[in-house]
Parts: sequence; C-alpha cells; structure tokens
Amino acid sequence: MTKPPKDATKPEKRPQQVYTLLVELGRSAGDDLPKGATGAGLLLYATGVDEPEAVREAVAVLKTAGVLPLDVTSYGTLDERLAAGDNVPDEERELMARALNENSVIVAQKTYFTDEAEDD
Repeated sequence: MTKPPKDATKPEKRPQQVYTLLVELGRSAGDDLPKGATGAGLLLYATGVDEPEAVREAVAVLKTAGVLPLDVTSYGTLDERLAAGDNVPDEERELMARALNENSVIVAQKTYFTDEAEDD
C-alpha cells in the first residue's frame, strides 16, 4: 500500500516554543494589585510557535485576569538566551518545561511599582 501524496497546500505544523517575557502592567479597576501600587512587572514564560504568538497569548491571558498590560519585552527562547550568554538556573528551566507541557503562561516573578522612594 502506498502513502497518499502530501498535501502541498497544508502548511507544515511548527512546534511550540517557550519565550521569556517581561510584562509591565498598569492599574485597572479590579486588578487585585496592592493598595498604593502604581503598576507591576511580571516575568513570565509563554508558549507560541513564534514570538508574536507567545506575546499575543500572554497578553490575552493577562487581560482575561483583569490586568492591564502596557508593554512586553521578549528575551527569547531558552536557546536564544543561552546563545546570548544568559545563565538560566534549573528553577527557570523547570518553569519553562512546565509552560511547554501545559501549553500555558507561567508567571515566575512579580514586582509591584509604587511612587514611594526606597530608602537607601
């Protein structure tokens, strides 16, 4: 028995990758940020077949959660980060693997912003 010919019109499926993203949040009604916070920064891992898809998915998830994404900076995939000389600890690699396995967005770290000056 012979295999049917490959459908030339069907695009080849690209594998999911995990991207490290830094998202800056502003305030919005019902966002659950602490009183006095002017916004927040989230370090997260998001999946996508490419960087734009990972960013779109992360922003969509955050908006669904009731927060206001203002800016997204991508640091690339694990391979791209390693090629750039980044040291990626095992804990981060585990979170990236979890994001890939669950095809999800994983928040690794959050930092709240305030207008108050820090004591040095």
